[in-house]
Amino acid sequence: MNKINYQKRLEETIDKETKAGHVPTLFLHSCCAPCSSYVLEYLSNYFKITVFYYNPNITEETEYKKRVAEQARLISELDTVYPIQLVEGTYDPQRFYEITKGMEQMDEGGERCFACYRLRLEEAAKLAADGGFDYVTTTLSISPMKNAEKLNEIGAEVGEKYGIPWLFSDFKKKNGYKRSVELSKEHDLYRQSYCGCGYSKAQAKREGRI
Repeated sequence: MNKINYQKRLEETIDKETKAGHVPTLFLHSCCAPCSSYVLEYLSNYFKITVFYYNPNITEETEYKKRVAEQARLISELDTVYPIQLVEGTYDPQRFYEITKGMEQMDEGGERCFACYRLRLEEAAKLAADGGFDYVTTTLSISPMKNAEKLNEIGAEVGEKYGIPWLFSDFKKKNGYKRSVELSKEHDLYRQSYCGCGYSKAQAKREGRI
């Protein structure tokens, strides 16, 4: 079975909208400022973007506040073709604990992470539909640690559920991740050493990343 080229699908959508003379609205779930940096630089040439910062998986409030502040600062510093808005979702770590109950001992990158993807993407799709946006997607696929195929699979499912087109993408392609590292240095962004939840933090400690 051939793997889907999500970057190509993204480019096809951009080409279609550009040829139609349309600048669509995009509700973009963001996991953090560093991961969003390249995505915003790239997509803001073609979309009117509202960044949705919704990450109840970040289980320490001080860490959450630090990351959302960096997201806001980055948006204020970026020079973009179209202005970028920021919407902060409800911070409720209990929701993350509820949907990952029984998965505490799993390694990062497995079913626990997939449940976390779904929690965040479903909330994004629901609000995007309610807000009348043209598309919804997430910055998560830029990370080498994240499963782009699963993200797009879940994104398409929740998009269909709420009646909002999912913008297929794999932002790590075409040196996207490399560019995000460069932009993080340029803007002196705080780059966390773990995804956000207590389980990923514990694994990062075991692996010597913290």
